[in-house]
Amino acid sequence: MAVSAYSEVAARRRFLRLVATGGAATGVAMFAPGLLRAADLPHLDASDPTAKALGYVEDASTTTNAKHQAGDACANCQFYSGGPTGYGPCQIFAGKSVNAKGWCVSHSPRK
Repeated sequence: MAVSAYSEVAARRRFLRLVATGGAATGVAMFAPGLLRAADLPHLDASDPTAKALGYVEDASTTTNAKHQAGDACANCQFYSGGPTGYGPCQIFAGKSVNAKGWCVSHSPRK
């Protein structure tokens, strides 16, 4: 009977290791795609209906919108999560990346 009890304990330990490993792998699998997708987001086209409605421009220095203030750009907006140059994700334009030099009327300076 001692062999049987040992087998049950060993089987239980294997099961718990499998569950822990599977849980960890599931957690990584849930977050990894989001990290990988940021670089693969399509660039926002200025002709996009949402971009037009919010006055988005690829280069903030070219806007004629009266709401634009000198120095405002996507790179210093609280909704932008990309780097200081290039393109990055924006919460306003979900699923698209915007130019760090761009601007739209939803610009809100980072605090």
